[in-house]
Amino acid sequence: MGIAESTLDELPSDAEEQLRHGEQQLELSGRRLRRLPSAVCALSRLEKLYVSGTGLRELPEEIEELRELRILALDFNKLERLPDGLCRLPRLTRLYLGGNRLLALPNDFAQLQSLRCLWIEGNFLRRFPRPLLRLVALQSLQMGDNRLRALPADLPRMTGLRGLWLYGNRFEEFPPPLLRMGRLHILDLDRNRLGGFPDLHPLRALRVFSYDHNPVTGPPRVADTVFLVGEGAVERMAERDEPIPRPPPRRPVPAFEDEEEEDLLIGGGGSRVLGPSGSSLRTLEAAPGLGT
Repeated sequence: MGIAESTLDELPSDAEEQLRHGEQQLELSGRRLRRLPSAVCALSRLEKLYVSGTGLRELPEEIEELRELRILALDFNKLERLPDGLCRLPRLTRLYLGGNRLLALPNDFAQLQSLRCLWIEGNFLRRFPRPLLRLVALQSLQMGDNRLRALPADLPRMTGLRGLWLYGNRFEEFPPPLLRMGRLHILDLDRNRLGGFPDLHPLRALRVFSYDHNPVTGPPRVADTVFLVGEGAVERMAERDEPIPRPPPRRPVPAFEDEEEEDLLIGGGGSRVLGPSGSSLRTLEAAPGLGT
């Protein structure tokens, strides 16, 4: 059976070969699929499913049958909503939803208590989804290129969060709840409408702060250990009693607590690294402690 856009209910012809090698992984990215083949949901042992850039418009409720799924990539499709069944994947740790047409997340999204990495950039979110506040284990949250203007006051409930990308939104002032996110390592506010910053010293764990392409006249006040990207950043870092950071030798100072945390925050070295513009990727490549 062909894999052109059709009434696919069966697995693609090469799926059996993909699964034969032992790793429970299925790659369907780049194929033309309006909906997920129902046979995929019968693969109860599947751990990784990639369905990126297929034109997918809907997901079946039966996706909840994939109880062993750990990684699910649904980015660059045409999804306007998520089924409740997706919220019942108990082992899911990474979910990629960028480049869809989502306006909100289901209330049951908070059931994804194993989730540690969520990329939902390039959607139509106008408000911060409240279910996310209950995901206390989430470490990496990519929400760039949405339509956010404010953040909820109880954002600091997300005590596990280490990386937060909010570039390309509609913030006109620095969101006050961020000042109480004392465990953040990476904060990206590129391409907003910020005219200034408060003193960011309360963000004691901060390693990288990117604020480029905002109407500001200079960098914020931060600890000397913070790598800055934006107007006046190079000059500010040059004023410190240290050289301007260059691509460093192998990890002179660890930026993260462990390699697993770093892998989660910067995308595991794969293609899904931060933003479509690449500016945030360059931020991380140059930041102290992130050399390879």
